Amino acid sequence: MEKKVLGRKEKITLPELGLNLVGAKIDSGAYTSSLHAEEIRIEEVSGKKLLYFKILMPDHQKYTGKTLAFDSFREKKIKNSFGQAEVRYLIETKLQLAGETFRAEFTLTDRSSMKNAILLGRKILRERFLVDVSKTNLGKHYRKKK
Repeated sequence: MEKKVLGRKEKITLPELGLNLVGAKIDSGAYTSSLHAEEIRIEEVSGKKLLYFKILMPDHQKYTGKTLAFDSFREKKIKNSFGQAEVRYLIETKLQLAGETFRAEFTLTDRSSMKNAILLGRKILRERFLVDVSKTNLGKHYRKKK
């Protein structure tokens, strides 16, 4: 299978989270992908643990208006951008990128101080994509025309 070429920033869709063609930074230095989330909490409902969180629009200014709930999640120990170990919740959701749709894992973290609300790590890139760091939004060339 020939790998598609992405730029250092791409537009992605996370349909299960209600995000359509939002900006994401490609980070081949990060193994796991991450998503900016706030008000992250676990609640027990009818004997089952649920993970609740809110996601912000890419401009970091307003919420999508929804609190999302996941019943399938896990905790993952990662090293953050400062090299410190921390435990984050990890979810799996559908990702649309460069004309492809597949399941992808994202850790939830507060990225409000970062320029990019969504980071795509090399686990998503592996076996699918190459990255040309001198360009942006190359994935649009692979999207199906409507």
